[in-house]
Amino acid sequence: MQKIQKPDAEWRHELSPEQYHVLREKGTERAFTGIYWDEHTPGLYRCAACGNPLFKSDTKFDSGTGWPSFTSPIDDGSVDTDTDRSFFMSRTEVHCSACGGHLGHVFPDGPRPTGLRYCVNSASLTLEPAAEPMEQV
Repeated sequence: MQKIQKPDAEWRHELSPEQYHVLREKGTERAFTGIYWDEHTPGLYRCAACGNPLFKSDTKFDSGTGWPSFTSPIDDGSVDTDTDRSFFMSRTEVHCSACGGHLGHVFPDGPRPTGLRYCVNSASLTLEPAAEPMEQV
């Protein structure tokens, strides 16, 4: 996958202030405030910065945390991880593999089948609703 690199000024111009804070400055939105924490529409979640496909809605679950949570990314190459040692703790940061945008963190307390909880900021996502089935004539 070709990496997307842009000057900081271009990211600021393209993203909302909240998206920029989360995706480029590794910020976090407050729990229960993002548009996707309680979203149930079937579809594909993409990176809000570059459009890279990240998560399918059928892997989304209600974690009770107030952030969208997924059991797995759409494929092995859609997200990357790094160790985040901020706030006097060690966590695993998740970011978009295409543009490097911060998405959230992954924790080992999710449901089956993976046991993982990808805890993602709504501001880092856009939802592409699934195409509706065609009516039978």
